[in-house]
Amino acid sequence: MLKQLWTATSSYFLRPIQIFKTYDHRFFKPDLIAGLTLGVIALPQAIAYAMIAELPPQYGLYAAIVTSIIGALWGSSNHLSTGPTNTSSLLVLATLLPIAEAGSEKYLLMAGLLAVMAGIFKLVLGLARLGILVNFVSDSVIIGFTAGAGVLIGFNQLRNLLRLDFPNNASLITTIKNLIGHIAEVHLASLFLGLGIMVVIILLKRFKPKWPAALIGMVIASIAVGVFRLEEEGIYVIGQIPRSLPPVVRLPIFNLDLIGQLSTGALAVGAISLVEAVAISRSVASHSGQQLDSNQEFIGQGFANLATGFLSGFPVSGSFTRTTLNYDAGAKTSIASLISGICILIFMVILAPVATYLPRTALAGVLLISSYRMVDRKEIIRIVQGARGDSAIMVITFLATLFLPLQFAVLSGILISFAVYIMNTSVPKVIPVFPVDNFSHFAPKQDALPCNQLVILDILGDIYFGASNHIEEAIYKHLETHPSQRYILLRMLSVNHIDISGVHTLESVTRTVRAGGGDVFMMRTQESILDLFKSTGFYDYLGEKNFLMYGDAIKYLFYRVLDPTICIYECDARVFSECLNLPRPEKLPHEDMTPFEAIPEIVPSITPDELWNELHQKVPPIIVDIREPREYHRGHVPQATSIPMLNLVRDPSLIPEIRQVVLVCRTGRRSTRVIHMLGKKGFKNLRILNGGTVEWENAGLLVAIDN
Repeated sequence: MLKQLWTATSSYFLRPIQIFKTYDHRFFKPDLIAGLTLGVIALPQAIAYAMIAELPPQYGLYAAIVTSIIGALWGSSNHLSTGPTNTSSLLVLATLLPIAEAGSEKYLLMAGLLAVMAGIFKLVLGLARLGILVNFVSDSVIIGFTAGAGVLIGFNQLRNLLRLDFPNNASLITTIKNLIGHIAEVHLASLFLGLGIMVVIILLKRFKPKWPAALIGMVIASIAVGVFRLEEEGIYVIGQIPRSLPPVVRLPIFNLDLIGQLSTGALAVGAISLVEAVAISRSVASHSGQQLDSNQEFIGQGFANLATGFLSGFPVSGSFTRTTLNYDAGAKTSIASLISGICILIFMVILAPVATYLPRTALAGVLLISSYRMVDRKEIIRIVQGARGDSAIMVITFLATLFLPLQFAVLSGILISFAVYIMNTSVPKVIPVFPVDNFSHFAPKQDALPCNQLVILDILGDIYFGASNHIEEAIYKHLETHPSQRYILLRMLSVNHIDISGVHTLESVTRTVRAGGGDVFMMRTQESILDLFKSTGFYDYLGEKNFLMYGDAIKYLFYRVLDPTICIYECDARVFSECLNLPRPEKLPHEDMTPFEAIPEIVPSITPDELWNELHQKVPPIIVDIREPREYHRGHVPQATSIPMLNLVRDPSLIPEIRQVVLVCRTGRRSTRVIHMLGKKGFKNLRILNGGTVEWENAGLLVAIDN
């Protein structure tokens, strides 16, 4: 068992070996250039994101170094840049602030523990091969949450831009109240410096988009603080940054109380970061043409979070900005991300003296610009103009992000996404379809005259426990609206999955339809569905002959199942190509003919076995076959005389009254109508063959055939 498990999962753990073993050395130069570019951009971002989470700047640098390397070696994407992000940092803040004071030893330990818990969650999903789960989280959740996170980050960073002294808070309302209450304490020097750096960054991005605007802005701010001694004017600075490798931290991994307090946050961090990472990877892969493995990406993200948790970091995810930059810079493989992590470590050692003078207001300016860009206005407009469900998911997630505890906002958005998916799949359409384009295929057709006997229903979705009741009700509603359609042909092309609830539904529909004298047939049933039908017994219950080939289904039903008298005398639709060859005689005299459904009493009948026995008596009954001549000649009850229904209705005297008469048709429907009409005219000693020639053949009795 363990050997099989290792065989199935070993490739996930041995991913670095595969990367180095298959690495093409011709890619090293473009990977090196991309890695250097990525490292330059990631350095200021790492410090800024640590600031969002109320963590020391070195925590952001350590997390960027460790996770860039680990994510590159164990991930699936060639271009995904793993590290601190806006959303993951904000989630850390929202999760930890209610439990511990920002900056305290407990706060720092919980940041690492949160990363470990999120990493384990991701690893479990990856090893269980549940990467497909991210497909069920709507993009609207990400758009709504990211926009809400941008608003929260923006308001939170106004505190540092204005140098207002009040504690950070994850609540938007509390933050706004604190900003208003302390507005008189604005430090103008900090404000002007922060705004100046924002202007520098905006201008650089406008005129020199390829330059590392954030890094240049932060270096300028640090130089200004050092040269003009702005620290003495009350401008807050980052302070000394350690010039060392990420230190190992002993985390309280067995503290169950603390784990319980962090569990909801860890789930939210893990879920949203996985969706982010996979969505970003797929977005870039659509341009690069790379085939991704979601499960391997889960493993990479899991290892990255585990490593950074024990190495003085905090939870991380994939960054859209850095990933796109990595691709645009010409990266060929994940080695570029690995190089970027090494570069961040080198830059940290070299630039540590400059970072000592880095003003917090400059970082706040960088984050304010970043938060503004997190609100994807174009995509929001597209969603609002699109489906209502997507708009609702986005708006609810956005509002929940602003006004609920952030971890619950994430989970609520994901749950709403699942709920919308379940609602959409639980109400599949059940649509009547008709032959179109010279009878070559079937499609919905507005205002089409329906066949009097047969309906073709296209089931557009799976028949599982959540949808089976809706499908059953839709079929019954159609039959109630069209009571003459006793036969149902289910088009199963769009049914990819069915469970036992679906099987029970189909059994119930079949039972009900057969009780009304009709039957259920299927065409275009997929092999996997047929296998399930066979294993559950439904295949035998419906009958092998009721599973029809697509090209022969209508022909079989027309010649073997449908009542041709109804087709000839009572239907003007001419729905199928076979109908076009039917004669068009005058209509039946409806003033004498009661519709089958309106006949209240049970007419006298005889079973096939009883009739067979009476045929061998000295005085057998007279058998009158009221089907059309072509039906009669293909096979009939021995000793039966052919008197078509129309002839009999026009001239009832054709029925001899000298002894018992048994009327025979295909299923008993026509016979019932005729015997009811003749009964009103005073005829007696009449019976019908129960079930008609269909039941006669099913009973295995002799059939006479005319040449």
